[in-house]
Amino acid sequence: MPETVARLGLDETTLEKLGGLWTAREIEQQPRMLRETQALLMGMTDAIDAFLQPLLARKVRIILTGAGTSAFIGECLAPALSARLKQRVESIPTTDLSCAPQLYFESDTPTLLVSFGRSGNSPESVAAVELADRFVTDLHHLVVTCNADGALAAYGKAPKGLTLLLPEATHDRSFAMTSSFSCMMYAALAVFSGIPAMQARIGAIADATQSALEDYSAMMTALASEGYERIVYLGSHIFQGLARESGLKLLELTNGARVTLFDSPLGFRHGPKTIVNAKTLVVVFFSNNAYTRCYDSDLLDELRRDNDAARVIAITAQDGVGVEPKDTVRIRGLETADDTDLLFPYIVGPQIFAFQEALNHNLTPDKPNTSGTVNRVVQGVRIHELG
Repeated sequence: MPETVARLGLDETTLEKLGGLWTAREIEQQPRMLRETQALLMGMTDAIDAFLQPLLARKVRIILTGAGTSAFIGECLAPALSARLKQRVESIPTTDLSCAPQLYFESDTPTLLVSFGRSGNSPESVAAVELADRFVTDLHHLVVTCNADGALAAYGKAPKGLTLLLPEATHDRSFAMTSSFSCMMYAALAVFSGIPAMQARIGAIADATQSALEDYSAMMTALASEGYERIVYLGSHIFQGLARESGLKLLELTNGARVTLFDSPLGFRHGPKTIVNAKTLVVVFFSNNAYTRCYDSDLLDELRRDNDAARVIAITAQDGVGVEPKDTVRIRGLETADDTDLLFPYIVGPQIFAFQEALNHNLTPDKPNTSGTVNRVVQGVRIHELG
């Protein structure tokens, strides 16, 4: 039995009875799947470069897209990739592209549409690639998916497309996306950062993610037992996307029983801060960038002075946040790393917290929606004909 599943306090037989075995396994497997994803990409480096480098040389518009959690991958990566590549990189969900393609697609702008999909079968995601083909004259597809049999996988065909099919185990069988999220995000980060360059970084990323699983499972389990009614996740720049994904995990796995909110530390003061009361847990993701970190620290210090929240937690790769150890999730080994490397170990704590909250609400984490009205692959979406 994997050690980190054991650290959740339950053996696999019990987890299976509780309906949480797949969720637990998929949270636990992330360090290994990240390494496997890098190994897969290393084997595809020549094909990826042959497809991607000419497009990057042309400075094409890059749209990162997906639905739900897959869309949040784009939110986490777009600002950093835009700065790194020095070109236009945007995050636009397929749920927006599908309902208003005329507002987002530019017919005369050469475009690379990067589509993320665990199953690759979300109706909006399929519609988005079809609409992109209709609206954009010079269009290229990069598909990042975990399912070889999904509809999206077929769109990455040469010469104007490429499909990155991730290891089969990342095709999460549980309701909530965990390892599929982290590995699709890693794949996109690697292909746009340089796959050989990421070979030097993957060890520290995977080790830090493993350490987060081992070091903080007990802390997250204890937090989930403390009865918070409102949970707020805050992060600057790319971590705002991670805050959104963290809130969604909790909302999904508790079947809506917990009120969640995400924002940036600076944006939080502009109204959303009114959510804070004596039953509120606030979690702040800290940047490694010294300038950005000042704003993270200011907000955390303010919340502690206000003394309105039940508890304020810092997730950080560096010391010196001014928070007691019991309120700090300290990620080891990435103290000087780029913030994009922190995305992977940072998400682990919120995933475990959401998993334990589901169990505390007597829900089955693998399928927490008891009514059947919310599904692993979205249902009930009607794609309308565009005149």
